[in-house]
Amino acid sequence: MRRLLVLVLLLAAVGACTADGGDGPAPPSGTPTARAGIPVTPGTHRLTIDVDGPGMREYLLRVPKGFKEPAPLVLAVHGGASNAERFVGQSGWNEVADREKILVAYPDGFLLSWNAGGCCGPAKAAKTDDAGFLRQLVDTLVDAGVADRQRVFVAGFSNGGGMAYRLACEGPGRVKGIGVVSASLIIDCEPDRPVSAMIVHGRADTSVPFAGGGRRDFNDPRPFTPVSEAVSFFRREAGIPELVRDGVCRQGENDGTVVRFCPHGGGHVWPDGMAARLWGFFAAL
Repeated sequence: MRRLLVLVLLLAAVGACTADGGDGPAPPSGTPTARAGIPVTPGTHRLTIDVDGPGMREYLLRVPKGFKEPAPLVLAVHGGASNAERFVGQSGWNEVADREKILVAYPDGFLLSWNAGGCCGPAKAAKTDDAGFLRQLVDTLVDAGVADRQRVFVAGFSNGGGMAYRLACEGPGRVKGIGVVSASLIIDCEPDRPVSAMIVHGRADTSVPFAGGGRRDFNDPRPFTPVSEAVSFFRREAGIPELVRDGVCRQGENDGTVVRFCPHGGGHVWPDGMAARLWGFFAAL
C-alpha cells in the first residue's frame, strides 16, 4: 500500500501498457461486437472513460467466450506501484472470468497509485477522484447492458484493497461484496447498508503489518490500523455477533451479508489461487 514517491514515478516511466484488443476468435457473421460502445467479443480490450477533471481514464475489460449479458462484474484493482496490465498477470482473474463466464474490469490508477482516502502516493497528493472513476466505470458497464447491477464486486490488492474499502464505505449501493487482500481500513467508514467482505492478510506482512504499525505513505508517518479492526467493523455493521472457524478462515452471516476473514502465514502478497477463492465467495452471495 505504501510506496516511495520516487519509486512510483520511476516505475511510471518504464514502458507503456499495450492493448490486447481482444484475443478471442472472430464472432460469427451477424453477431453484435459491442453494446453501447462496450466490446462483447471474447478477449481483453483496452477502453477509456471521460471523467470529470483533466484527461481520460483507462481500463482493461476481459470478456469471456460465451458470456451472456448482463453478467456478473468484478473490478480487479491493482496495488500501488503497479497497473492494470501487471495485475492481469499477477491476479489470475482472466482465467476465472473465462471459466465462470463473468466480466472482469481492471482499472488503471493515477501514476500507478490510488487515492484510497488515507493513502497513497501521487493519486492522494493530486486528490484524484478515484472513487468517482470506479463508480462511473460500474455505471458505464451496467448502463450498456453488459454488467448486472445486482452482481457487482470489487477485489483489490494493497492500495487497491484500500479502494475496495472506499467503495464499500462510500458507494455500497453499487457493490454487493468486496475482497480485500493486504490492505488496512484507514478511512472513516459510514456505509448506508452492510456490505459482504472477504478480508485476506498475511501475518508476516511488513508493508501493511497484520497487527498495525508501519507508515501509511511516503509523507504520512501515521501507522496502519490492525486488520482485526476492519474485520470487526464489517462484522458489526452486518450485525454478526462473532465469526466461526471455517477451515483456515473465520466466517459469519446475518440476513444475507457475509464476512469472511482469512489470515495466512505469508507477507505482502496476492496468494496463488486468490482470484478463484474470492470468486467462490462472491458467487455464493
